[in-house]
Amino acid sequence: MTVGPAAGAPDGLPAGSAGAPDGLPADPDLPVPPGRRLDARVLLAVAGGALPGGAARYGVAQLITVPAGHFPWATFWTNVSGSFVLGFLLVLFIERYPPSRYARAFAGTGFCGAYTTFSTFSVETDVLVKDGHAPLAVAYVVASLVVGIAAAAAGIVAGRRTRRPAGAAV
Repeated sequence: MTVGPAAGAPDGLPAGSAGAPDGLPADPDLPVPPGRRLDARVLLAVAGGALPGGAARYGVAQLITVPAGHFPWATFWTNVSGSFVLGFLLVLFIERYPPSRYARAFAGTGFCGAYTTFSTFSVETDVLVKDGHAPLAVAYVVASLVVGIAAAAAGIVAGRRTRRPAGAAV
């Protein structure tokens, strides 16, 4: 895998290759397709966002303690709040401000990706089932999905209700 922009392509894509529909390269979460080059600056933006995102997640886990066999509130509220933030930020980055793959990579993939946690959600669900708390595990899964999607939708609505800054793209 080659790092850095291709000759004649300022966005790091080979000349003539297509990016995302908004003119930006594909989602930074996706693997780099053959023939495309990885932009180290995007990778640094993701890593830079992951540091505060992971620290924030750790902080929430320290504030909300949950005894074994109980509803995993720390992970639940982390994922729900992260869903809201991601919905809000993506509206800002896609609809309100000039496109920036670095801002999307930093906040969306880096911060929100490190802050939210599907793996802990999965392990906690598995442990609840293994320890004989299957109804609680089902409630956790359903509540996480329903409230998480609702939080993302609320974030999108909140993002769309923000005022456009002067000079921002329409």
